[in-house]
Amino acid sequence: MVEVLNDLLGYDGLKIIQRPDMFNFSLDSTLLADFANPLTKTKKILDLGTGNAPIPLFLSLKTKAKIIGVEIQKDVFQIAQKNITINNLQDQIEIINDDINGIHKKYENSEFDLITCNPPFFKYKETSNVNKNDYKTIARHEVLITLEQIIIESKRLLKTGSNLCMVHRTERIQEIINLLTKHNFAIKRLRFVYPKLGENSNMVLIEASNNGNTGLKLLEPLYVHTEDGYTDEIKRIFNYGKEGTDDSTKKLYK
Repeated sequence: MVEVLNDLLGYDGLKIIQRPDMFNFSLDSTLLADFANPLTKTKKILDLGTGNAPIPLFLSLKTKAKIIGVEIQKDVFQIAQKNITINNLQDQIEIINDDINGIHKKYENSEFDLITCNPPFFKYKETSNVNKNDYKTIARHEVLITLEQIIIESKRLLKTGSNLCMVHRTERIQEIINLLTKHNFAIKRLRFVYPKLGENSNMVLIEASNNGNTGLKLLEPLYVHTEDGYTDEIKRIFNYGKEGTDDSTKKLYK
């Protein structure tokens, strides 16, 4: 299968290899990387379900912390490794080919300062009309991992007071809140994402603190489009000037 080399949005010097048959990086990954907030004291970051490693690449622009990406699909993992190599980030970013389920066994408890995850958005049922081995199905549906399993693994790996940052579908917000509360995460920041003004939110960005204190900040809405294209905030996240956009970003959706 042909591999395609693209610029990573508007960031000069960062490249990303993608394959048309695989799930490529999307708007949600980009927004999550922008939303995540590594601190000066952040030393170690884990990205669960890293895909071809867009989130580690984006995070390398805002932190010097060690970043580890976990990807279960071997072909996708190999492309992620190539992406780290072509950007000369091997000293900062490591990609491992493993299952998120049980990943805590590879590391010490409370080893990480920040975990990011762009998880499968959709629940899987036996009646679901999907190919369980398809690259895109695994990325989109909870075939190999569930939301609760991700939260449980994160719980074991995060230091007390450290954050899990996720992007998910707004329609599942009640379930997300219930599961985070069940496992003693305190939601610290929520930001709802809207396709455009006047439409319903379709995504939500969540920051939750492991064993953290209560104190939720509901951030201002994030609008993706205007009638004329991307909003100024989205252009800033993509690192574009206010003039125009780029065709390669027109379908950055799951």
